[in-house]
Amino acid sequence: MAATKKPSSSATLNFDRDIDQFRRQIATLKTFIMGSATTSIEEFDLATEELLGDVFGRSSANLELYEYAQLGEAGGLVNLTGEAPEGVNVEDDRESLRQRQRVLESCVADLEARRAQATSGKKSKKASGPKVSDFMSKTVRSVPQDSTLKEAAQRLQEWKIGSLLVETGDEFVGTITETELTREVIANGVDANTTTVKTCMREPLLTLESSDLVVDAVSMMKEKSTRHVCVTESGKIVGLISVSDILRYYSGIN
Repeated sequence: MAATKKPSSSATLNFDRDIDQFRRQIATLKTFIMGSATTSIEEFDLATEELLGDVFGRSSANLELYEYAQLGEAGGLVNLTGEAPEGVNVEDDRESLRQRQRVLESCVADLEARRAQATSGKKSKKASGPKVSDFMSKTVRSVPQDSTLKEAAQRLQEWKIGSLLVETGDEFVGTITETELTREVIANGVDANTTTVKTCMREPLLTLESSDLVVDAVSMMKEKSTRHVCVTESGKIVGLISVSDILRYYSGIN
């Protein structure tokens, strides 16, 4: 009979230490929310970024999420040069603080799950955390690839959204966003009445599975410089997730 490897007590202690540090950061962050902080938010952010880097790694999605929380929806565009906001809505200080808190609370939940797995001796198949399916948009809006840019812009305005999937027959082949429309019509001077969507759509489609983590979505958005990613289940598109969806989640807005 094969022996079962006993979990390392030092590993459990490390998780306990890391969880305690994040809880202390959350407690300190609450003093900013209540207006009773005794240090600057800049100092707090530097210390928190250092902690996130030490625990999860300097290139971790958790650190990227915290950076998003600091910047807010409009500021987050600093790292998304290929996209523009869906109607820029600058986050106020209190909302940004709440976003920070939700990120840190997610880190605690992640570490607690890892500690439980270490204690039970079971190997983790995948990191824990909020999933894409928890707050993606299930409404899929599209436009035929032979539609004009003007028609696409009218649909964006009608539905008050920032992107459309581009379809041909029963297949989605790309996306078109406010940014492409603005760039093509204003910057490049194309005729929106005659230019078709397929000439300036973004392809191929960027996709994630609904079971993937939100941190995976953040990593893809930063890597690909986009604000919108398609969500799939068994190869079929079932929704979309955007920067706005992620920031609403970390603001505690359902």
